[in-house]
Amino acid sequence: MDSICTWGHMGGFWCNQPVRVALAVGGGAALVCAVVGLSTVMRRQAFAGHALADVSGAGGSASYLLGINPLFGFLGMAAAAAGVMEWAQVREARERDLLTGVVLGAGLGLAALLLYLDMTVRNVSGAAITVLFGSMFTIPPSIVPVALIVAAAALGASALIFRPLLVSTLSIDLARAQGARVRTIARIHAMALALAVSLAAMTVGAILSTALLIGPAAAALQVARRPASALALAVLIGLAATWGGIALAYQSYYWTPGRGWPVSFFIVMLIVCAYLLASAVARRRSGSSATAPLSGCQEH
Repeated sequence: MDSICTWGHMGGFWCNQPVRVALAVGGGAALVCAVVGLSTVMRRQAFAGHALADVSGAGGSASYLLGINPLFGFLGMAAAAAGVMEWAQVREARERDLLTGVVLGAGLGLAALLLYLDMTVRNVSGAAITVLFGSMFTIPPSIVPVALIVAAAALGASALIFRPLLVSTLSIDLARAQGARVRTIARIHAMALALAVSLAAMTVGAILSTALLIGPAAAALQVARRPASALALAVLIGLAATWGGIALAYQSYYWTPGRGWPVSFFIVMLIVCAYLLASAVARRRSGSSATAPLSGCQEH
């Protein structure tokens, strides 16, 4: 490790503790978001994921007011909102969107109040920026074990329900005919989604976390033809964008000394670039072949 630390700028990169913490927490968040985000996009629940991400900001704001681990705040609020939306058992798509919108509005209003109290009661001036847009280089090392446990729980839940969730996404009647407990599967997915958006909000902020949750999966589904290949590509895009964004943000301190650019900006821009590239590949493929790119992940 000491020899690595002598490699100029990049040696300092690998030996910088805030960078190592960001790589660990960000990598875990990217992995979870790619896995959970794939099923979320396929189930056309991107708006629900966006709502949970924004609502989780109220929990992050409350954590500063109460002086607790921010991840617990993000997770608690996201889980509560997911429970409200899922256990309501609203079946019509229009009614689901209305309920999601109500939950989103209530969560944002609560976040505005809590951020105001953070600044006026607790005098935490940087709370709003950290909660809404993230600050990966300021994540304390003590959060790493908790974040990895949350990531493992989300991945375990997703692996447990992956196949029946895929079948129910294609046909609920077929899933029920195969003996799948559709409601239980949907509830487990909702909790995995809450875990994913909590990790994303902890890393890139509540406002931008939707990009990490939806972007890699949406890009992968543009070009992949099978669920397994779409999952692998989404993970690759998510990890590359997150770790690449951290590296670029670290290097930006040398572009504008003492004023590094936000990590979340680089991560989101890399995800957008990946999506645009995937879209271009998909259009070129559709123009030269009669086979359409994966839109519903048909399993063979």
